[in-house]
Amino acid sequence: MFEDIKDWGRWGPNDQLGAANLITETDRRQAIALARLGRVVSMAHPYLTASSEGKGNPFEGNGSPFEHTMKQGFSMDIYKFDYHSFIHTHLDGLCHAPYKGKDYNGYPTAEVNTENGCTKLGVENLKNGVVTRGILIDIPRLRNVPYLEPGTPVFVEDIEAWEKTAGVKISSGDAIFLRTGRWARWAKLGPWALSQNEAGFHSSIAPWLKKRGVAFIGSDGGLDVLPSLVENGPFEPLHVLSINALGIAILDNHDLEAVAETAAALNRWEFMVIIAPLVVTGGTGSPVNSLAIF
Repeated sequence: MFEDIKDWGRWGPNDQLGAANLITETDRRQAIALARLGRVVSMAHPYLTASSEGKGNPFEGNGSPFEHTMKQGFSMDIYKFDYHSFIHTHLDGLCHAPYKGKDYNGYPTAEVNTENGCTKLGVENLKNGVVTRGILIDIPRLRNVPYLEPGTPVFVEDIEAWEKTAGVKISSGDAIFLRTGRWARWAKLGPWALSQNEAGFHSSIAPWLKKRGVAFIGSDGGLDVLPSLVENGPFEPLHVLSINALGIAILDNHDLEAVAETAAALNRWEFMVIIAPLVVTGGTGSPVNSLAIF
């Protein structure tokens, strides 16, 4: 599948933006027109400072808690955290998922990944931010349940069933967000090890992502269903297919509860979305506060 769908060279041999190239000025103007109410909803979850099971392992529970300390004298903050986890809201950039010695667009991983950051495909390439149409895919609402149980896969047929229910169609340049209800379940039942068991997209949706022209993909968890249901594959196969093959940056651990409530109240599942990562030269990604504007 990787070889069949990869977009290496599609935007030239030196491209470092990937599927973000699909967002045109027309797409941005159309997205801005969706913000007719001026209602803004953050899709970021507050950074968690309390650790839970798996302390010291950023992939279990909250094994990498957000650390916030204050300097003495004039009030100033120090923030420290490992945001690439199953907890903190962040963007995965295009140098985050090496596969078989290559990164997106065929760049050799040995040349890209250094101790001082990525020499290519760094998150600074998104310094102008992302403005496009966002679409919420609310599978728990489709199934009339509060949340999906961990390990529940979401397939293309589920996405298309949601499109019919919501009256939207995902198209080129869109940023899509999958709500599994992860944070609703977390609030009710407490944390669990998402790296071992979480609801999410099945990797078989990758050709569909290319066909529809999805520019960014996100969820309220780590995106991939886990276990992945792919024998002998990478730990998160959709991460590899999205980032490395298709050049689609991923938006992990977004809190989609408030935006789902707003969308349901308005009966409108599309909105203008603004995503503004930190401008870190050579960064593999960034914390983000993605904004849905209705």
